[in-house]
Amino acid sequence: MRRSPPAPPRARPPDWTARDSVLAEWRGVDLTPLEVAARRGERRVGELIPDLVNKLGLPRRHSEAQVLKSWNRLVDPSVTAHAQPAGLRRGTLFVKVDSSVWLSEIVRYRREEILERLQHCFGRDLVTRISFRLG
Repeated sequence: MRRSPPAPPRARPPDWTARDSVLAEWRGVDLTPLEVAARRGERRVGELIPDLVNKLGLPRRHSEAQVLKSWNRLVDPSVTAHAQPAGLRRGTLFVKVDSSVWLSEIVRYRREEILERLQHCFGRDLVTRISFRLG
């Protein structure tokens, strides 16, 4: 059985290895365009993770969780005894207060102070307002 002469060398992609050349010649079929197209879709895991983290919004979620964790450290203990954060959505921190007396006290006299402390620690765009609710 006679083998046909090898095909003339083609322009290969920059990441083409000697193994790839041998396999292409051994197959006897020029799959270079298909292999190159398949390789373009490959990405390393290290390249995918930052995109995935940002797409899921994990940095912002982490910051939101830090706000909730830091509440007891940043706010006056007399307030934290009666008010605890319930969640943070779209820049609004929702806080549950255990009695209407404390709700009135916090809303009238301490809302701005609490908001300023949170904004000083976490930035003005993360916590834009606070909503106190009886609960």
